[in-house]
Amino acid sequence: MGLNRYLAVMLGGAFGSVTRYAVGVLITARYAGSFPLATFLINVTGSFLIGFAMTAIPVGAHPVLKPLFVSGVLGGYTTFSAFEWETYSEPPVMAISYVLASVGLGFLACWSGAAIARYWAR
Repeated sequence: MGLNRYLAVMLGGAFGSVTRYAVGVLITARYAGSFPLATFLINVTGSFLIGFAMTAIPVGAHPVLKPLFVSGVLGGYTTFSAFEWETYSEPPVMAISYVLASVGLGFLACWSGAAIARYWAR
């Protein structure tokens, strides 16, 4: 069973990474500003999805489900290391704005995902 979890994380990570790349390309093709909007939106939607998944996936679910989706798909999809580099590369005011907006909205998105999952499970 343990090897199946590693395989699930690997396959989920591949899917998440390709999805992250595709979403980033789509956003970047439509947005010409200097704010790193693609990374920002990917991190916020990833925060929502992790809040939703960790709340919605029941405790008794198949043991591969959470590693597949949370560590695999969402681990490949979210872009925290890119977030860190883009923050470092920005002028100080933009960097502080980016960090506050990403962390604040990311937390709100995670909380919203969990709240919707709790409502949905009723």
